[in-house]
Amino acid sequence: MQIAARIESSTGEQKQVFEVNSLIIAGWAGRDRAKMEAHIQELEALGVARPKAMPTYYRVAAARLNTDPAIQNTGDSSSGEAEAVLLEQDGRLYVGLGSDHTDRRVEAYGVTVSKQMCDKPIADTFWPLDEVVDHWDSLVLRSWAVIGAERVLYQDGSLADLLSPEALIRGCADAAGTLPDRTAMFCGTVPAIGGVRPAARFECELQDPVLSRRISLAYDVEVLPIMEDQP
Repeated sequence: MQIAARIESSTGEQKQVFEVNSLIIAGWAGRDRAKMEAHIQELEALGVARPKAMPTYYRVAAARLNTDPAIQNTGDSSSGEAEAVLLEQDGRLYVGLGSDHTDRRVEAYGVTVSKQMCDKPIADTFWPLDEVVDHWDSLVLRSWAVIGAERVLYQDGSLADLLSPEALIRGCADAAGTLPDRTAMFCGTVPAIGGVRPAARFECELQDPVLSRRISLAYDVEVLPIMEDQP
């Protein structure tokens, strides 16, 4: 999967093409056990079993990454989750923004399968990780969902609620102790305000209040019909 990206750094902006060969979704990646318990309970309400390990690393086809302004999903049971995304290429780590869009109906009987069911929208803007790692906990994740005709605040939390990049990478590092080259990893999410629910449009941002910049992502969700099997 190729991503035609824009790198925002302290020295200016430049274009770069990322070749992503491997995609990892880090789940159950909360640092605060109480807040993670809240997220587990909101998913339990949808029938999703408690995790056996925390964090858990789900492998997803890299082709599922999507920079288009809309995705298509079968049925109306899917929803987005704003997440910071780490990406390793040519010996350097970058951070961006993505949505772990997931089919919640499928998630109730198979989390790994549900991760593969939906495209994973990703913004085309990235920051060098070394420019934000010293204030990682200050970075803020927010999202909004358009439900009916109303745009509502859906998530609002800081990365201090989630495991650090070092802790996440440690669980799936290569021999050099970092992410394998050309790997993207979604870094976990914060709880949904009012519970997980589907939306016709999902908007999110990763804000850096220290360096006064943000990455934004928005996409529409086109629902494809579920055709019942005929006898």
